[in-house]
Amino acid sequence: MEQILAEAAQSGDINALYHLLRQDPTLLDKYDEPSFVDTPAHIAAAAGSTHFAIEVLSLKPSFSTKLNPDGYSPLDLALRHGKTQTVKRLIKHDPQFIRVKGRERFTPLHYVAEVGDAELLAEFLEACPESTQDLTIRGETAVHIAVRNNNVRALQVLFGWLKRANINGQILNWKDEYGETALHIAASTNNFKARNLYPCFFFYVD
Repeated sequence: MEQILAEAAQSGDINALYHLLRQDPTLLDKYDEPSFVDTPAHIAAAAGSTHFAIEVLSLKPSFSTKLNPDGYSPLDLALRHGKTQTVKRLIKHDPQFIRVKGRERFTPLHYVAEVGDAELLAEFLEACPESTQDLTIRGETAVHIAVRNNNVRALQVLFGWLKRANINGQILNWKDEYGETALHIAASTNNFKARNLYPCFFFYVD
């Protein structure tokens, strides 16, 4: 039955989901016990079956924070499989999905900062401003990640948003496990594009 459910999630067949639930009302509960598992929400999100993913997450909100064996949440998988419309609908369903910590405590915000998707980054910041406070296992903010990956467009979005939110000093002063702020990293790696985006931000570098 789990295989049939997985196929329904892949294809987005919500009618099949409820047909299976009529046969076994505890079917979705079976995904609660394993610590790491690909739930139907994971499968649907990775496939871009948006409506199915939202339907399952509405029935089982706990699936949103459950990680699969690779350390990814449903939103992570939608991002990593390029299902942009699914991503946008999922964060509209619940903006807190952006703060789910996956592998190495990377959040979806860290990921879009890493790959440099400026459009999604702006939408994430608007939907869940507090996500800027989340840190990886190395103590990195999304700004650290963007600087390390030389993603200038992502940095423009982050710097602009931080300035408008009037919390630029707080975020830019945060240090990773090596005691480095994002602007320290820009300086030490000769990342001149990042350094020149906001010269006034050097006021905050220790």
